[in-house]
Amino acid sequence: MSLKNILPGRLGFGTAPLGNMFRAIPDDEARATVEAAWDHGIRYYDTAPFYGAGLAEERLGEVLAGKPRDEYVLSTKVGRVILDEHETDVPDFGEKGGLFEHGNPNKILHEWTADATERSIEGSLKRLGVDRLDIVWVHDIAQDFHGDAWLGKFEEARTGAFRVLSRLRDEGVIRAWGLGVNKTEPIELTLALDEPKPDGFLLAGRYTLLDHEHALSRLLPMAQEQGVDMVVGGPYSSGILAGGTHFEYQQAPAEIIERVGKLKTLAEKHGVGIKAAALQFSLAHPASAAVIPGATRPSRIAEDTAALNETVPAAFWTDLRAAGLVSPAAPLPNNA
Repeated sequence: MSLKNILPGRLGFGTAPLGNMFRAIPDDEARATVEAAWDHGIRYYDTAPFYGAGLAEERLGEVLAGKPRDEYVLSTKVGRVILDEHETDVPDFGEKGGLFEHGNPNKILHEWTADATERSIEGSLKRLGVDRLDIVWVHDIAQDFHGDAWLGKFEEARTGAFRVLSRLRDEGVIRAWGLGVNKTEPIELTLALDEPKPDGFLLAGRYTLLDHEHALSRLLPMAQEQGVDMVVGGPYSSGILAGGTHFEYQQAPAEIIERVGKLKTLAEKHGVGIKAAALQFSLAHPASAAVIPGATRPSRIAEDTAALNETVPAAFWTDLRAAGLVSPAAPLPNNA
């Protein structure tokens, strides 16, 4: 089923920050942020066991427990099983380093087999306090976590998670499945398979104002040809496009800071908010079904909602293209 027929709006809420990404967030602040998302009409919530070793799912579930289940769409991910025992060593998250060092102390089993997929879903349902999931993404079977071994993880998922999720979709247990990754290659490989076929994908950080050329060259034409939709994760490129200092989950390098400076200068010239430019750019591609920025403060939700609805003049997009700050092949809002 097309994601555009499932998702209730073009703005969703990504819960990675609720897993104490980068910093320890007080429970009341996390709770207030999710409540703010609900109050602003957001009805699509994406989470994952990996986010703080179950912490984000727990926090999200606590708020959603008081909401009618039929009124929102929920997605989580498989590939990580949260164990009852505590971690005693520093976990290895590949390029992502100490991303969730402030999360729950539980050990995480990184596995994409059929059995682990079933266990992962069972654990997510329990932490979220719900009886069903709408969308399930196969999480992080890519180079950023596994280096040269990523193809082996992909094969594990192809013969395990892919088949389980296809069966659950066919049985009506879930409505859709796909990949949730930070790299384009695993999705390209999946789209090249005869079977099984995903319904869509969650691509984080690869279709933003700062990084979109690679996705445009190969992945998105394949997706359009097959009628497969995209949820855009990380539209602010880990925060650098929203006033933060991180890019790709690390401190932003000088060349990125310089590029962001040029984007902001052009945005200020046209009286455009940089958040509005970021969200509306990511949604302009025909394959984009929704965008899911994350947040840890209620005020950020209001900013995101306003950014989505802000009127951005066509001249801004024209100047952006003329300045070489977006790819000539990138679809722009207002057909600029």
